[in-house]
Amino acid sequence: MANSITTPILVGDGELFGIVGLDVTKATVGQIRVQFNGNVAVQLPLLPVATSINIRIVRGTEQTGITTVYTAQQVLGLSIVGPQLITFSGADFNPPKPDSGPLVYSALISATAIGTIRVGPESFSAIATSG
Repeated sequence: MANSITTPILVGDGELFGIVGLDVTKATVGQIRVQFNGNVAVQLPLLPVATSINIRIVRGTEQTGITTVYTAQQVLGLSIVGPQLITFSGADFNPPKPDSGPLVYSALISATAIGTIRVGPESFSAIATSG
């Protein structure tokens, strides 16, 4: 739902807005391909300044090690007063199968200007295939 949240976006380090775990230990044979997509609605600071939103998708956890598999940057339109929707889609080819537990992907977001906010809607999903 639009304008369902009001969460400030941090400058610099990415903040988590989505995480998925895929069980690939038994159902997959051969190489794995993970496709992911998502969206996030953001709004400029009250005093609009040139702002870029950075999306980063990482594979893994603190315990297993984190690998960046996707990055995107979107410059927000200064003339748009309301929410701006950012969509993304990508894939991770042949990720290593975990010995146990799920194959984890996290979606992180950061901004280049203080006061930029997440306003919703937002989503993050992934699917693993093999063959």
